[in-house]
Amino acid sequence: MNFTIPSIDDLAVVAENFLVQTKNRKHFAFYGPMGVGKTTLIKELCHQLGVIEVVTSPTFAIVNEYGTRHGEIVYHFDFYRINSIEELFDLGYEEYLFGPNYCFIEWPEKGESIVPEHFLKVTMQEGSDGSRIINY
Repeated sequence: MNFTIPSIDDLAVVAENFLVQTKNRKHFAFYGPMGVGKTTLIKELCHQLGVIEVVTSPTFAIVNEYGTRHGEIVYHFDFYRINSIEELFDLGYEEYLFGPNYCFIEWPEKGESIVPEHFLKVTMQEGSDGSRIINY
């Protein structure tokens, strides 16, 4: 399946459609080059899920935890700055990656050996017209 985000103005509709299309999934691994919009898309997905907190990139924290207005928890990982897989072991990654809550991972290739197979691989790329193309 794929979606195209023609412009930032279309992000909300695309995120809503993405969640409808993947309604039976809660675990996502986002691949794509720096600046393609992974964090921006995840922010909008969190908004669509009812996150009541400010969603920011967890680049330095590795993981952010957000509460929703429905009392659920959403986890947002960014593996970009991890130096070793042991950092993820120290976090107790199993609780996050195998749990029942939504979990979004940016830069999963940096921790590929511990990302479970049940995670939906989502790739993002920039179109020649500046749009963003999402494939999964």
